Amino acid sequence: MRAELIMVGTELLLGEIVDTNATFLARKLADLGIDVFYKSTVGDNLERVSRVLLEALGRSDIVIMSGGLGPTDDDLTREIVSEVTKRELVVDEGVLKEIEDWFAERYGHSAMPAHNRKQALFPSGSQIIPNPVGTAPGFCLDNDGKMVIALPGVSRELKAMFTASVAPILAKRSSGQVLVTRNLHFAGIGESSLEEILADLLSEQANPTLALYASGGTVRVRMAVKADTETA
Repeated sequence: MRAELIMVGTELLLGEIVDTNATFLARKLADLGIDVFYKSTVGDNLERVSRVLLEALGRSDIVIMSGGLGPTDDDLTREIVSEVTKRELVVDEGVLKEIEDWFAERYGHSAMPAHNRKQALFPSGSQIIPNPVGTAPGFCLDNDGKMVIALPGVSRELKAMFTASVAPILAKRSSGQVLVTRNLHFAGIGESSLEEILADLLSEQANPTLALYASGGTVRVRMAVKADTETA
């Protein structure tokens, strides 16, 4: 099963924040035995994000989007998914009440800004992903055999939502295999020399796979294998 990550936010392209969400998601998907072949970072632009999402749906089984679920005009993820999948945006009254209650508890009655109503809009047919630590719920949408998952860009919210809700959804769809990695560290030999020694293994890769990484005077050989269990 192939997954793709789309990280949405102009602040990422400007280098204003470090994208820790992609690293977290890639590791968690690997734990589930799901391959990640592509990752895109796109600014808050409807046309560009739409184009990237269309490309992703054409080559991947699962597309996970991070960011663009806030209440402001440049938070465009729900509108883009609606447009690309041709699913109408509908208000979930239960989620709307939860957002209203969230503001009322913190700031007093009738304190919810009108723009926050936007966070209760979802493409029709979506499974809502609760947000236990913020006001932006995510959603999961099955569309023509492909799955689109939208999560907020706030890291602590994304991590909590993935762990509690998304991982169980994906576990049901995955092959049940896990990705197990082991690392060997070599000193006193260069990366190219080690590659020559391992040439036969590197040229015939399937499962397991090998990859070489040079860093700080040593070479790390990463071995990765898909198996039914971590001890198989």
